Amino acid sequence: MKAALTAFVAIALIAFGANLVLQNLGFSAEDVASGPSVRLGD
Repeated sequence: MKAALTAFVAIALIAFGANLVLQNLGFSAEDVASGPSVRLGD
């Protein structure tokens, strides 16, 4: 049970960290999939 709980916490930390890194580097889905004619965030 302890190993499963540790794995769940590790998955959550990896997902949160990856999200922060990718957004800061400009690889978010919003940045990648939108062109100059798309108004996101207005």
